[in-house]
Amino acid sequence: MIEKYKKENANDVVFNLEYNSERKPLIIPEYGRHLQKLIEQATLIEDDAERNKAAKYIIQVMGSLNPHLRDVPDFQHKLWDQLFIMSDFKLVADSPYPIPSREVLQLKPDVLKYPQNYPKYRYYGNNIKYMIDVANKWEEGEMKSALVKVIANHMKKSYLSWNKDTVKDDVIFEHLYELSDGKLNLLQSSEELLNTTDLLRTNKRISNKTGPSGQPKIQSNKNKTGKLKPFQKNK
Repeated sequence: MIEKYKKENANDVVFNLEYNSERKPLIIPEYGRHLQKLIEQATLIEDDAERNKAAKYIIQVMGSLNPHLRDVPDFQHKLWDQLFIMSDFKLVADSPYPIPSREVLQLKPDVLKYPQNYPKYRYYGNNIKYMIDVANKWEEGEMKSALVKVIANHMKKSYLSWNKDTVKDDVIFEHLYELSDGKLNLLQSSEELLNTTDLLRTNKRISNKTGPSGQPKIQSNKNKTGKLKPFQKNK
């Protein structure tokens, strides 16, 4: 005999509502709350055969949520790993792949060291330091003097690119002396670097050729009034 519908009390329904603030946090939120509950229910199954059957069913559901990844190598391996992770490693099932461990997943990678050796002069970049190290190894002569002058001019150009102001050659020579550990000394030299105006003009020309993301700018086919330019045949 079919039991008649029993009208529930509205106050009881509101009282029994389950709010997200009262629920347990999702371990992998991409799969949603329902799949998380399925895994928790499968964990409580005492019969091994039924528990393994439930685990394989959940794997099928997880795969159906990501159909575009079915042809990806080791996709099933990833699903089984996520299944054990979402069960908080409490699920006991026969996996065709090695079961991950909590200790391995909690391992943190080594901190990467920033390659900048002289953060005081970051506007010069690391390449300048590499060039200085190479110049330190060269024998004294015209080639080394020319290289040192090229490095100094490039340092001045980099300085003006970031500071947007004039700079004296003595300042560049002091920085070069410091970065080379005193091996490249132009403090008492009569050498003159490129003119500041020429370097600023070069930096401006380079910045105009590229957009904000480093892509070449596309020339507009409109004139100053906003109208399209007339078509011109190539001569």
